Amino acid sequence: MIGLIDYGMGNLHSVAKALEKVGGKVALVQQADEIAKYERIVLPGVGAFRDCMQTLKETGMADAIKEKIATGAPFLGICLGMQVLLTRSYEFGIHAGLGLIDGEVKAFPESHVQRGFKIPHMGWNDVVLPQGNTHEVLQGTAGQQVYYVHSYYCAPRDPENLLAACSYGDFPFAAVVGRDNILGVQFHPEKSQHVGLALLEGFTNWMP
Repeated sequence: MIGLIDYGMGNLHSVAKALEKVGGKVALVQQADEIAKYERIVLPGVGAFRDCMQTLKETGMADAIKEKIATGAPFLGICLGMQVLLTRSYEFGIHAGLGLIDGEVKAFPESHVQRGFKIPHMGWNDVVLPQGNTHEVLQGTAGQQVYYVHSYYCAPRDPENLLAACSYGDFPFAAVVGRDNILGVQFHPEKSQHVGLALLEGFTNWMP
């Protein structure tokens, strides 16, 4: 069973339907003490980093997520659900994340906006995988495009945590981060048609 965390900010219906389409059995998780009973966990997300982390902390879900990940259970964070994995964000101030992957969440540079690149970065774009080191869940994304909607980007400190990249114009950012049993994707698999479904199917079968 896949526990889909419902904290009031995720695109739950679309994510749940996509997971079910690839054979996943999904249940919404609204209480922190429920997280422990699921085989794998998905944290979707839209909205502001600060609000997400505040809700996760106040409900006890932040600690419950860390405890579940510590058991080795597969975890997938989507968009904002990926960003909160990092150490801190500079979105509307400085806010601590879950700290599961060392790094920061930053705004695209102002110079990029001045050059005509609209924020948010929205639409179809690449997933660039490192040569010879493809994560098993990402194999279906090789050479494909996926759907992004985000105003901030992830910058992991350790290059080994950068599993795939993308560029908005000439500005590179992390498309996928991860380590061990943790995976975070900046794009929306549930909006990425067959490529997104391939990734979600890979996650449902992933045994890290």
